[in-house]
Amino acid sequence: MITRLFLATALLLPAGVLAQNTPAATAPAPGDPLSSQFKINPVTTPTISPSTLELIKLEGQFSDSVVQGGGKAFASWFADDGVTLNNGKPAVLGLTAIAAAANWDPKTYQLSWYAEGAQMGPSGDTGFTWGHYDAHAHDAKGQPVTLSGRYITFWKKVAGKWKVALDASAEDAPVAGDCCKLPTP
Repeated sequence: MITRLFLATALLLPAGVLAQNTPAATAPAPGDPLSSQFKINPVTTPTISPSTLELIKLEGQFSDSVVQGGGKAFASWFADDGVTLNNGKPAVLGLTAIAAAANWDPKTYQLSWYAEGAQMGPSGDTGFTWGHYDAHAHDAKGQPVTLSGRYITFWKKVAGKWKVALDASAEDAPVAGDCCKLPTP
């Protein structure tokens, strides 16, 4: 997920002129575990454990809040000692640093994701989810920019409330044969 954070802050936001892109308006709701975008849901996987379903639902709520609230909402889910990791960039350590880096507006940068799996720790107060993310914005020339990739989120309970302990993401690898294409003018 931090890949999307860096895209918004380092690549797109300094350009100053971004158009709104709202692909989430036509896509199924990210937080709906019955949505067809989910690989795991209680209808298609009746043996899913309640703890796995709890984490998948939690991840959907996290994504929904970021679609609506942008970077401020993203940072609000982290524990005080949370960490973000992204594509060889330095780790961002602590809620204060994460909040400072996560300053994108959802009107100019749309970030959403969905869980494809989850596992609860044996004590029931830690767990992790993993899945796919999409980030959409426009560059300085008004051209759409989209990034997709994989993420993993480690969760822990802090004072009885779920918080993100670690969020790591990586962009999808280029499609075979795309490595040597020349950019179109």
